Amino acid sequence: MIERKAIPVAQPILGGNERKYVLECLDSGWISSIGRFIGLFEDSFARFCATSYGIACNNGTTALHLALAALATGPGDEIIVPTLTYVATANAVLYCGARPVFVDSDPETMTMDVSLLEEAVTERTKGIIVVHLYGHPVDMNPVLEVARRCGLFVIEDAAEAHGALYEGRPVGSIGQAGTFSFYGNKIISSGEGGMVTTSDAELRARLCLLRGQGMDPQRRYWFPVVGYNYRMTNVAAAIGLAQLEQVDHFLETRRSIALIYENHLNELREFLVLPIEKPWAKHVYWSYPVLLRDSVRTDRDGIMKHLEQDGIDTRPVFYPMHTLPAYAGGPGSFPVAERLAARGFCLPMHCLLTEEDIQYISGRLAHWCACSGD
Repeated sequence: MIERKAIPVAQPILGGNERKYVLECLDSGWISSIGRFIGLFEDSFARFCATSYGIACNNGTTALHLALAALATGPGDEIIVPTLTYVATANAVLYCGARPVFVDSDPETMTMDVSLLEEAVTERTKGIIVVHLYGHPVDMNPVLEVARRCGLFVIEDAAEAHGALYEGRPVGSIGQAGTFSFYGNKIISSGEGGMVTTSDAELRARLCLLRGQGMDPQRRYWFPVVGYNYRMTNVAAAIGLAQLEQVDHFLETRRSIALIYENHLNELREFLVLPIEKPWAKHVYWSYPVLLRDSVRTDRDGIMKHLEQDGIDTRPVFYPMHTLPAYAGGPGSFPVAERLAARGFCLPMHCLLTEEDIQYISGRLAHWCACSGD
């Protein structure tokens, strides 16, 4: 009889200065969108991403919307996005009245297949959103070249990729803007929260204007534009800053856990495709997605159900956007994304995992993959 364990797919660590900083907010009374931790978190995160500015907001979706709006995205525009991503990426495009145009996936990294990018460009294309999916960067040089030739902006959706590197450059510093999420399952978390990063001073000014209801920074309660209430609270920034102080430890631990996974799952390569790290990339392993090979006759959901019964929490790879009701029926063929979504799922990945946990996960996964061939 196998002992049932309980291993969550994600879990935050709140063992640093989180409590101390939050108590300072409570004791001082600065709990809303004004307070010293907001500026500290913005400046510290900008340095972490090697950008000039960080603009904090209340979640990763509003970060995307702010970036698009500040770059003057509107009705009639088309924005190229990967079809394999979390729904927020495409939703933010619709919030602006624009239309997302989907691109299929790279079969190795699961990120946008950049070789298909240029053929998605039309006379209405305004920009490109790349998604550094599951912690692995997109191959950015071809993206930047297409954007340069076609006069397009580039936004990096780095919600899942804090600290990832492309050719030594931090994600979030490569396009016109980067966007991040600090939801509870992210590499660093403030419970809810987001950030836009940029080195463009004019873009920063527009982002700040739109974030605070459009109020003129030089004339209080005067609103020259229609903006949004997308501000981060001082409490959330306090938690985010305490998390950022620990980020090097978090990143090192995740890479160590990924190596332990690889060591334990190597013997399952006849059943599974494991995550890779391209030579030009530093993967931060926000999640640990694996892909069932065609030889595994049990479907993905069946394997996940068995693992759930063993106490192992998993998540399916995201549904491609073009398969969702809000986005279905558009042009294009996306066979790679559809296969990744049908056969892929994410194993637990967080800094509290032990080698014993990973050995247990690997053992149960080996058992169910082997059973599928019977």
